[in-house]
Parts: sequence; structure tokens; C-alpha cells
Amino acid sequence: MTAVDDLSFSVEKGNVYGLLGPNGSGKSTTLGMILNVVNPSEGSWRWFGQEHSVDSLKKVGAIIERPNFYPYLSAEKNLQIVAQIKGAEHSKIEEKLKIVGLYERRNDKFSSFSLGMKQRLAIAAAMLNDPHVLILDEPTNGLDPQGIIQIREIIQQIAAKGTTIILASHLLDEVEKVCSHVVILEKGKTLYYGRVDEMTASFGYFELSSAHNSNLLDVLNSIPAFDKVSENGTNLKAILKEDLSAEDLNRMLFEKGIVLSHLVKRKESLENQFLQLTKNNY
Repeated sequence: MTAVDDLSFSVEKGNVYGLLGPNGSGKSTTLGMILNVVNPSEGSWRWFGQEHSVDSLKKVGAIIERPNFYPYLSAEKNLQIVAQIKGAEHSKIEEKLKIVGLYERRNDKFSSFSLGMKQRLAIAAAMLNDPHVLILDEPTNGLDPQGIIQIREIIQQIAAKGTTIILASHLLDEVEKVCSHVVILEKGKTLYYGRVDEMTASFGYFELSSAHNSNLLDVLNSIPAFDKVSENGTNLKAILKEDLSAEDLNRMLFEKGIVLSHLVKRKESLENQFLQLTKNNY
């Protein structure tokens, strides 16, 4: 069985890349390969413009499993051990604990931490050697709403300082709120690769209605700018295939004798875009 099939993408410095897809789509396998913990049957990848090596991986921080620290040691003691293993300066510990909001809890045992706090400590550990790239596999999985918000804020804060982040997630909302770029995977194949805002920047659609929706439907179907017009409850939904402003549409319809009682222009959410991409792959 092929876990990842002909996947290809590049990562530019300072951006947040989301690997998005349902469980079993190949996200974790992809991260395992680029971290050299999973051996691919074929294909290659490069770090920082060079063939991958031990030296290149020293510039990468990663969390691909549940946080694993000594439960009866404090957060600070645990990070001291990690710093020694990584050859990082102990002076970095205070800085990273402050970034993840755990400095005030630095003397508390790891076993007393909530799941969200454990995940934040793992991020601090991964950042101790100031990596150029931070890789996170499902970083908010299992967290409560507050924990999810905290992790997202930390990711945005780290990215704002220039660290490139690769984030695997099955949560559309997470990718839309945190990532600048997205790679959508389904059964190991790439369905989409590009900027998140470009994916959601379709021409959108209009929700509209009038006193005589049947007449409105006929007129909308005659306008070349629309790809599809359908009934949506008491309104009509007209999907655009080219740009058209609400003002121009309102004027066009008025000239044809139609007065609108409702007119709203919307854009497709990332969720709808995702569903459109994946619907033919089942």
C-alpha cells in the first residue's frame, strides 16, 4: 500500500505551511520522511537548498508525538536536560518558557501540568536551539478550546519572529486561522498546494431574492458571469465564475425590471473548498 504518492511542495522562509487532510491521508508519514525517521521507497527532499543531513536536521525542531518528559521533574529541569542533549545554552530556557506562557510555572512538576501545558512545554523544548523550521504534528489534538487558542497564538508568535512552521492537521479551522499556505492531502496525493487566501479567494457567490424569484432565476441564468444558479430556501444562490460587484449586479437587474429585496455577496469558506476538492476522491 502506498502511503504518499507523488507529493511535491516547497517551503519558503517565515511562512506557516499546513498539511491538511483526514486521518490516513499521509500527513504524519510525510513529516516522518522529511525528519528521516521513515524511509521512503523512492523520492527525495532537500533542507535549506541542500541534501538532507544530520547538520541540516540540527536546524529543525519537531513535535511528532505526545510530549514525553520526566513526570516528577519541574518544567525547568526537564528543559535543562533537553538543552544538554541538544547542546543549547541554558540561558535559552527562560526565554522559551516565557514564549509559551509557562515561566511562572517553571518550578512545577510536569505531572501536574494539563495536556495543553504539556504541549506548550514540548514547543519550548523544540525551540531551545532556535531552529529555522518548526514541525508540529496535530499540535492541538485533544485540547480544550482554551488550550487550542493558546497553541494557535504561540504558533503565530513564533512565525512572526521569522521561524518557518510546518503544521499537520485535520482541522480546517486551524489551517484557515494559522497557516499562510496549505497542502491538501487525500490518500497520499496532493489535491491542492498554494496560499490559503488564494484558495478561499474564489469569485464567491451572491445570495439574493425578489418578489418574483422565478423571474429573477431566469435573468440570472442569462448572465454570463454566473456559473450556477440554484434555489437556497427563500433566496437564490448564484455562484460566480468571474468577478462582479454587488453594485453592478443590482444595476443590471434593475434595468431588466427586477427590484431586489435581498442581496449579499459571500465567499466560499475553506471548508466548502475542501469538500469540493475531496468529493471526487471517495
